[in-house]
Amino acid sequence: MEWHELRDPNDPELDRLADLHQLHPLQVEDCRHRGQSAKIEEHRDYLFVVLKPVEIDEEGRLEFPDLDLFVGRDFLITVSEDGKGALTGLLEQVRAAWGDARADQLLYRIADAVVDSYLPVLDRFNDLIDDLEDEVLEKPMPQALERIFSAKRGLIQLRRVLVNTRDVAGHVLRTESELIGRDMWPFLRDLYDHLARNLDLVETQRDLLNGALDIYLSSVANRTNRVVKVLTVLGTVALPALIISGLYGMNVEGLPWRNHPHGFAIVTGLVAAASVVFLGMLKLFRWL
Repeated sequence: MEWHELRDPNDPELDRLADLHQLHPLQVEDCRHRGQSAKIEEHRDYLFVVLKPVEIDEEGRLEFPDLDLFVGRDFLITVSEDGKGALTGLLEQVRAAWGDARADQLLYRIADAVVDSYLPVLDRFNDLIDDLEDEVLEKPMPQALERIFSAKRGLIQLRRVLVNTRDVAGHVLRTESELIGRDMWPFLRDLYDHLARNLDLVETQRDLLNGALDIYLSSVANRTNRVVKVLTVLGTVALPALIISGLYGMNVEGLPWRNHPHGFAIVTGLVAAASVVFLGMLKLFRWL
């Protein structure tokens, strides 16, 4: 069994192998136009599979490079992009344990390694959600809202890839192709179960993020309500002072204590007393 590992989709070696093994030109074109969805296509002499391992860049964003595989009876062709460190390490790990494995066995090992690459990302989302829940409870800030939406976008991307990859595993389980040995079915079912479990975890994490978003919005609304309440109390307490000062500022005759030598002190005491009465009424009605 021959394994042809191509690190450059534009390598002329791909054209030679396509002529040798009669590969469909549209699938060769898919290899060279990256950004495909995870899928599987059956042909009489081979299977064409696209897998999407996950990588995290320096800024913490998720990347899903293409890993294209042509699986035949006595050959395996993998097409990846050079410079993708995690993907290169994944293939080298499988190649180191290659031995005398068949093509369908190598397909399972590569697919299993791809599925395992999702686990560190899911663990990272778990830690991020725990931090966000603590942050929105203790001190909700706009930065927390930005992190919540960024995490939601990442989970949406991951969920889309997991759904497509699960469909690939399900198709391989249902296929009647002679290229997949019956002894591989238990392993493929286990792979399908892992993908289903990862999808359940993603759904749980999305629910937790929605809960964190609700907590953030509630915390912000409560903080706004407290601010409005304080301003309302201050305005109510200051209301007597505004009324009395407005009356004495009208500069009309006949107001009490207008010409009294202690008129300013009397009016000031009246303002203070009225404010205390209003403050007592607010406490009596439990509005304060």
